[in-house]
Amino acid sequence: MVQVMNTAVIKSDWVGRTVDGRFPLLECLGDSGTSVVFRTEFLEAPAKRAVIRLIPADIGNPQLLLKDWAAVAGLSHPHLMKIYLSGQCEVDGVGLAYVITEYAEENLAQIIPERPLSPDEAREMLPPVVDALSYLHGQGMVFGHLKPSNIMVVDNLLKLPLDSMVGRGGAKTHATAGIYYAPETANGDGSPASDVWSLGVTLVEALTQRPPAWERSTSRDPLVPTSLPEPFGGIARLCLRIDPGDRATLPAIRTRLEGGDASPVPASERETGPIPVAKVRAVSVPVSAPVLPARPELRLMPKAADGEPHRTAGSKRGLIGLGGALLVVLAVIVFVIARGHRSETPAPPVAQAPAATVPAPRDAVPQPPVAQPPASTGSTAAGEATERVMPDVSTAASRTIHGKVLVKVHVTVDANGVVSGAAIQSAGSRYFGAKALEAARKWKFRPPQANSQAVASEWILEFMFRQNGTTVNPVQAKP
Repeated sequence: MVQVMNTAVIKSDWVGRTVDGRFPLLECLGDSGTSVVFRTEFLEAPAKRAVIRLIPADIGNPQLLLKDWAAVAGLSHPHLMKIYLSGQCEVDGVGLAYVITEYAEENLAQIIPERPLSPDEAREMLPPVVDALSYLHGQGMVFGHLKPSNIMVVDNLLKLPLDSMVGRGGAKTHATAGIYYAPETANGDGSPASDVWSLGVTLVEALTQRPPAWERSTSRDPLVPTSLPEPFGGIARLCLRIDPGDRATLPAIRTRLEGGDASPVPASERETGPIPVAKVRAVSVPVSAPVLPARPELRLMPKAADGEPHRTAGSKRGLIGLGGALLVVLAVIVFVIARGHRSETPAPPVAQAPAATVPAPRDAVPQPPVAQPPASTGSTAAGEATERVMPDVSTAASRTIHGKVLVKVHVTVDANGVVSGAAIQSAGSRYFGAKALEAARKWKFRPPQANSQAVASEWILEFMFRQNGTTVNPVQAKP
């Protein structure tokens, strides 16, 4: 008798098991509630890396799933993930349908929590997604499940997963799952326009780290932030129309992205467009913050109605002080002249000792300066990195970097110069942190010397990831 088992049990207990006698479950990658995804090995895949999705028979109809997977497996597009194989099996008495697909190094949902995409990155992301959707629509199909977690990086290419199009259940069930699903999907009316809606939500989230605000119970379009740069703000607003007939088409999106305007700008877009210049200035520079440093010497005295400067109490005091200063100068001049007539031989000037110097006694014997002992060098010598292994970062992952990503890895090195332990000290990204940690474990060192003996050491490896490459700065922490 086939046992009923939910996906949570599969996720926690099945790592290390084998599916259909040949596909090992190496690592659990995710649980959607209706399926569980594992990393596996498949001989026909590049580097034998692949992904296997398991759906329990009590959740999905295995025969229907296999039929649908076979239908989409024949699709071929550079921005759609390949389906290698699908089938049925049992593991521990649990009936399963499974599908094996390409392995993705990363997806957009892993990047967004750490940082938003830059406009340049968004411009690179949109065309592959638009092309893949256009191909599916041309085949009479709807993707129906577009969101950041389904925009994958596979061998340096952005791709959409075909297996996610199958086994999702009715549209009504998913219509309540979030803003990614268009309003009409509540009635089961999935269409190319509903994919366009999901694209608009995904675009806003990619650029702002959060989806647009929207109340499904109202008839109002979602609120697209006015801070979104163009052409992305206009594209998002055209995608997120409540009426599917008013939404942008995929060719229109591509035209806007390339600099053209394929459709009129709606009134809502004009009303919620870029912030006026005056408002930007008011927000950017607080009233209390001076734009330039104060320079009192350049201040001008305010003028009265007759054009003359106002005379204030402060200015009167200034004039009185000026008159007094002139009298003092005249007195000094008279004194100097009188003194010149009193004596032809001026008194020698008195040498002034430094204020902080104490005079030495007459019988004091000068002491030679005390020689400072040279710094002790001992027999200690610093270590050195002799074999540096750089992180293996895909080109697509590097393109997600806007600026730089710093990762610090603390490594413990034994007296033979071999890394015996490594741990992330700080990381600006989980993905790049994992890549740095993997590389750091493979480094080799010339160990430092203490009393002519090699000793263990500790190092901080500072990995700096940029779009154009990675640099590493090794810093010896101990000894």
